[in-house]
Amino acid sequence: MKRRGFLVILSGPSSAGKNTLLSAIKGRVPGMLYSISVTTRKPRPGERHGVDYFFLDDAEFTRLRDSGGLLEWAEYCGHYYGTPREFVEDSLAAGHIVITDIDIQGARQIRTAMPEAVAVFLMPPSLEELQKRIVARGTDSEAAIKERMKRAVDEMKYVVDYDYWILNTDLDQAVTDLLAIITAERQRVERTEFP
Repeated sequence: MKRRGFLVILSGPSSAGKNTLLSAIKGRVPGMLYSISVTTRKPRPGERHGVDYFFLDDAEFTRLRDSGGLLEWAEYCGHYYGTPREFVEDSLAAGHIVITDIDIQGARQIRTAMPEAVAVFLMPPSLEELQKRIVARGTDSEAAIKERMKRAVDEMKYVVDYDYWILNTDLDQAVTDLLAIITAERQRVERTEFP
């Protein structure tokens, strides 16, 4: 019996808790790999190149994008982000589950290229809580915070385009929900080659 790999897209508004949720499930799903995105933004305190993101300058990002090396890419708040194609395709071919956290625009691009990808939308508990989280990061100007909030309201309308949604009011429950989705998707008959 051989299992086919599949891609899990986790997206939602900025500061909905995607990174926290991914950190909480790390190591709990055998054979699951995290797709590290590339970005042109500067590292935040504690972030490391090749661990949290691949931090590229604009020219490096443009070369990778123009050569077809990105599965998706997007501009967000003045910076570019993308998902390296080769890593995802090679990992899926090897039977791994690959999980990535990307914005709404990137999720749409991947769903077009890979309609079999499993899309999960992470909803914040409330807009007020979302704004508190963005402010607490301490990395954005007042104008950037307003832009992120405006964009979050717009992005939440796209939840209907996803396969699943998780309300992130309690991290333990969000972990349970995401693990249940991954387990159910792993057990789908069409993802298994029977002898």
